[in-house]
Amino acid sequence: MAERSTAAVDVADNSGDKPLTAKADQSTADGVAQNPERDTDSDEAQGSGGIEETGKASPPELHSGHKLARRYRLEECVTRLDGFSSWRAVDEKLRRAVGVHILPADHARARSVLAAARSSALLGDPRFVQVLDAVEENDLVYVVHEWLPDATELTALLAPAPLEAHDAYQMVSQIASAMAAAHREGLAHLRLNPNAVLRTSSGQWRIRGLAVNAALRGISSDTPQRTDTEAIGALLYAALTQRWPYESDAYGLSGLPKGVGLIAPDQVRAGVHRGLSELAMRALANDGATASRHEAACTTPEELVKAIGEMPRIRPPEPAFTAPPEYQRTTYQQGTYGRPAPRPGATQAVPTPPPPLQSRTGKALKWAVSALLIAALGLGSWQLADALMDQGNKSDDTKQTQPTDGNDKSGDKTKPVKTLSIQAAQEFVAKGDAQHPNDVTKTYDGDPSTYWRTSSFIGGPVLAPYKPGVGIVYDLGSAQDVSTATIGLYYSGDHTTVKLYAADSLSPSSLDSMTQIGTVTTPGTSATVKVTKQMKTRYVLVWLTALPHAASDRYSDAGYKQAITDVKFTG
Repeated sequence: MAERSTAAVDVADNSGDKPLTAKADQSTADGVAQNPERDTDSDEAQGSGGIEETGKASPPELHSGHKLARRYRLEECVTRLDGFSSWRAVDEKLRRAVGVHILPADHARARSVLAAARSSALLGDPRFVQVLDAVEENDLVYVVHEWLPDATELTALLAPAPLEAHDAYQMVSQIASAMAAAHREGLAHLRLNPNAVLRTSSGQWRIRGLAVNAALRGISSDTPQRTDTEAIGALLYAALTQRWPYESDAYGLSGLPKGVGLIAPDQVRAGVHRGLSELAMRALANDGATASRHEAACTTPEELVKAIGEMPRIRPPEPAFTAPPEYQRTTYQQGTYGRPAPRPGATQAVPTPPPPLQSRTGKALKWAVSALLIAALGLGSWQLADALMDQGNKSDDTKQTQPTDGNDKSGDKTKPVKTLSIQAAQEFVAKGDAQHPNDVTKTYDGDPSTYWRTSSFIGGPVLAPYKPGVGIVYDLGSAQDVSTATIGLYYSGDHTTVKLYAADSLSPSSLDSMTQIGTVTTPGTSATVKVTKQMKTRYVLVWLTALPHAASDRYSDAGYKQAITDVKFTG
């Protein structure tokens, strides 16, 4: 079936106006609401999609308090643009907040907006913000839709940081499934951007403005499925990197560096989930997979849903448990269980202590204790006298001295330093992807012109929290006392932080299973790490946690990166 878009549906009575150049009037009579339900005022860079320009119709003269159909009371204007306005309003009949788009009945796009709104209302999918009414009366055309006061735009969610991998996975899964369902009914969005995607307080993702937002702005496309799929890819890219996947800044996000082109999210920010990174590229690279990817591009939401279904499920992060409160004894353990609670203000009787032992048994016990005390004092006095006598007998020997051996070999000697041989090495990956595991042998081949290098990262110099570090585990053949590690570095500038860890194997399970034995930070092309915690170990991890910024070369792009040319251990 050929693709078609109902975002701007052709209607017989369309005034016959030819497209004119549109100029956005961004003045707002009642201010712009800082609300998650606001609409965007400008067409920001987002891939393909043509624009049909508006006619000369003037926006209706409306104000706060105006009522439509004696039911919808306008409260606040959130957008005034291109001959139409959008409002937050109150449905006085059902006593709920709603959103309203209003434009003159003689507007060049009035018929298209009505047709798009009525088509969207018939879909009835709860994953979309629902159209509640579409009316033409009193020379006005207005569309009433849901208002979600508990929802937050994706734009606001990305302002502090990128989404976690599980949240990004849930977002792209729900958005792609919803758009696939809409396209099966012949509906397209064509303005799917971070302002049109909302997350409710329950964690559900919803899409605002299906067909209607594009119709209001006269946007159409010959390939609506491809346009919406690329938009979903851009949303996922932004969620993973906090960057807009085009050179221009948009929706509060910085664009990619000029001249770099479209690079994968895991090359923009360390620690990005590899599967989600490739999924975003497959949705964005609609002309075919990039050179580094072998999967086919996704050109429709259905193909994107299928690709998501083939991915391993991404589990949510483990919940953080708080420490239990300090243990407190209960009244039962304190021995008051079953006793009546005292009345407030009542004087409590103090129990009388038991009388001393006055019986025959008590007197015998007192005499026995006294006898034991006298015996203990006598024994102590005898031991003291005996110790004093022994000290007097030994005082005659104080003039005796030990002979001095001129050949005494107990003097300090400097321990000779020896170079420890490296038997094998393997790259250690704590999080994300490996760097260049096939090049680790070049770090101990004796040739300073060969090296193992890291990827180029846009964020830095410290790699955390997106990636705890990168490095190589070395096998010394047997347990050794390591005193120093000398590491040759390829790039200088900023600073490079190197840490040494004692590992339990060539493939340790995690960074937490190892013991840090030394660290150093250097701006030069070599680093000497002295071991501060002595211990025998067979396996040593050379771990880079901060990298200098270097220009691009024939092997890698500009960014925060480093390469190790030579590693030597001494003991």
